[in-house]
Amino acid sequence: MPDNRRVFIKRTALAIAGSYLSTKGLSAKSYSRIIGANDRVNLGVVGFSDRFRNAHFPSFQQHYKELNFDIAAVSDIWKLRREEGKAFLSEKLGHAIRPCRNNEELYDRKDVDGVFISTADFQHALHTVEAVKAGRDVYCEKPFAETMADARLALKAVRESGRIVQIGSQRRSGKNYQAAAAFIQSGKFGPITTVELTWNVNQPFRWRRPALVARCKEEDVDWKRFLLNRPYEAFDPRKYLEYRLFWPYSSGQPGQWMSHQIDTVHWYTGLKHPRSVVANGGIYSWKDGRKNWDTTTAVFDYGPANDPSSGFQVIFMSRMNNGDENTTEIYYSNGGELNLNTNKISPRGGLTDAMALEAGVHSNLLPAMDLVDRSAPVDVRANAGGDEYTSAHVRNWMECIRSRKEPNAPVEAGYYHSIANIMTNAAVRTGARATFDEASQEVVADGKIFMY
Repeated sequence: MPDNRRVFIKRTALAIAGSYLSTKGLSAKSYSRIIGANDRVNLGVVGFSDRFRNAHFPSFQQHYKELNFDIAAVSDIWKLRREEGKAFLSEKLGHAIRPCRNNEELYDRKDVDGVFISTADFQHALHTVEAVKAGRDVYCEKPFAETMADARLALKAVRESGRIVQIGSQRRSGKNYQAAAAFIQSGKFGPITTVELTWNVNQPFRWRRPALVARCKEEDVDWKRFLLNRPYEAFDPRKYLEYRLFWPYSSGQPGQWMSHQIDTVHWYTGLKHPRSVVANGGIYSWKDGRKNWDTTTAVFDYGPANDPSSGFQVIFMSRMNNGDENTTEIYYSNGGELNLNTNKISPRGGLTDAMALEAGVHSNLLPAMDLVDRSAPVDVRANAGGDEYTSAHVRNWMECIRSRKEPNAPVEAGYYHSIANIMTNAAVRTGARATFDEASQEVVADGKIFMY
């Protein structure tokens, strides 16, 4: 067939398909990027971070040859990390990697079909918007957004794009968490009464990078691009590299840790956000110039908006001055508990027959059972490297790029955990009880919409 004939047929098919798919929320540009079953899928890296190097890439490495994927380019606004990313990926993958000074350069390439995003916390949503508008699929780290304006913008962009977006809530790809979801959603657990979540460490230098800060020079960083839509301030290498310690670049403990754990509450119950949040804490130990607390306790009220008499409480506690990072996630009902540390369901603490008889009600003790095969190693930490959860989560995204099916943690999961995260941050920063306005999709505290 002559080349001009092939071009004509391809363009006509794309025009027809594009016209049809526009009614399904997919643009012709998006359709033109749908991957064939046997095509190689090339990915790009947005932010050559420790998270990418230590978790995303080891997980990718386990699956990329089998699934016919590769990495073609790395984008980083810091010259040092850009060069490190190029050298690291070239050595690991055995071919040249194109370094890009910014995301515009990355998306100008025609050989990048999707991206890993692991930049600063406040950038995730906006970088996702850039990617999907450029027609790319996305694996985006959490927290998804640190302000509701960014969250709404990103949710709208993803929904309109038809791209495959996986939020980095890797618990959703863990077999024990999936088993817990099935048990609770089956009704066998009974109504949830309380959820306890903890994340404790004893690490003065957690999120501190003094040696790297000393190497970070303003002339090597595109500081304006780093700030994005945050208020302008002079270059500060600590805020560039230790952003988790400084609002409005990160909420710290809520965004980094609570966002993982609160996501399971939304997943298991189908609830989208808390009815209210209160919080207390402070910088009690590590007085190193940080602005985000080193100790946080937040209490959430969950339940139907139209029935304040029913619901349950979630307590999140995190401290950075005592602990070993053995996180706690325990769901309680009247019949016992579901413990995601031990991966056991048990009648512990449940209503006994004797007490039920005395009160004139029926007992509902849970069975004693394992959620998963106890011989399988389970690591509940969010940052355990190329662990079983992250590996399964990355693979799920890669498979969905080909199948165009919804991944385990779609954009809505990120949007909902962002609401809880922002409500917590609002309570932390105002000292007031934070609520959520459904009509405006805004977080409200102290009678005002919470912005920064």
